[in-house]
Amino acid sequence: MDAELQLNATLRSIPGASSEWNREAARAVYDLPFNDLLFRAQTIHRENFDPNRVQLSRLLSIKTGGCPEDCGYCSQSSHHQSGLKASKLMEVQRVIAEARKARDAGATRYCMGAAWRSPKERDMDAVVAMVEGVKALGMETCMTLGMLDLGQAQRLKQAGLDYYNHNIDTSERYYSEIISTRTFAERLDTLANVRDSGIKVCCGGIVGMGEEKADRIDMLVTLANLPEPPDSVPINMLIPIEGTPLGEAEPIEPIEFVRTIALARIMMPKSHVRLSAGRTAMSDEMQALCFFAGANSIFVGDTLLTAENPGEDKDSALFRRLGIKPMEREAQ
Repeated sequence: MDAELQLNATLRSIPGASSEWNREAARAVYDLPFNDLLFRAQTIHRENFDPNRVQLSRLLSIKTGGCPEDCGYCSQSSHHQSGLKASKLMEVQRVIAEARKARDAGATRYCMGAAWRSPKERDMDAVVAMVEGVKALGMETCMTLGMLDLGQAQRLKQAGLDYYNHNIDTSERYYSEIISTRTFAERLDTLANVRDSGIKVCCGGIVGMGEEKADRIDMLVTLANLPEPPDSVPINMLIPIEGTPLGEAEPIEPIEFVRTIALARIMMPKSHVRLSAGRTAMSDEMQALCFFAGANSIFVGDTLLTAENPGEDKDSALFRRLGIKPMEREAQ
């Protein structure tokens, strides 16, 4: 009975739709007995989504390597010796051709990423053409190009961009341990520009970078307390890459990762919680727990920017075993 009373007290502390989360309430939920946490997360998930549907996205690197930022996890940084060669911006028609393949394979959202600090004016015409071309295929469009000013965000909105991804990566406290070339506040400024332009925000972070549990919780508190919670919340498990400062990082314990997914679902009930980078290191059972905890979006395809990703055959086999089906494409 004591455990039940404790559970009820914790659940009563969960903020309502109009209230902000604080660290103490979020920590109390994160620390629930595992079964109680998953039950609560699955209950909230079912109130807002079909529990047996997962949204499929495809991610393409349209400009790889040579990034001036020093993000400690990233193989594309010019500060690190990862062996990755920089490339030029892809041609528009090639990007559209790849998007068409992704659509025909079942993806409903196409995400395009460029290793920039921020897009230069000379590249904007091509980027806009990519958005317009992918949108014409009937797919949702998403881009991640680094920092955006309001004018750039508005131009992308006019082109038909649905989502813009710009992760905060970790807590504000731990942020400077990972990145020194861009501040936490600058990331929030870009999110504000995206939101003010009318583009939907895709924003999450990376776990397993040596952060403490409190940092994972604080990251989610920041996201949940934005003026509007992100429409998509990618939760990445660090893929340690040789030649980067985090190349030898110890992996996060699987149960702690699932707890993070569950807390994201509880704190942001209407957001798509995306099981993102790191799935190659997850067992089928771990992924199944993540789906039960409220994850309902993944990236499909053999690569995720520059890192490996489970192949579509493996994902299809797992979906069949779990009785999960892809989300259907929304009418455009």
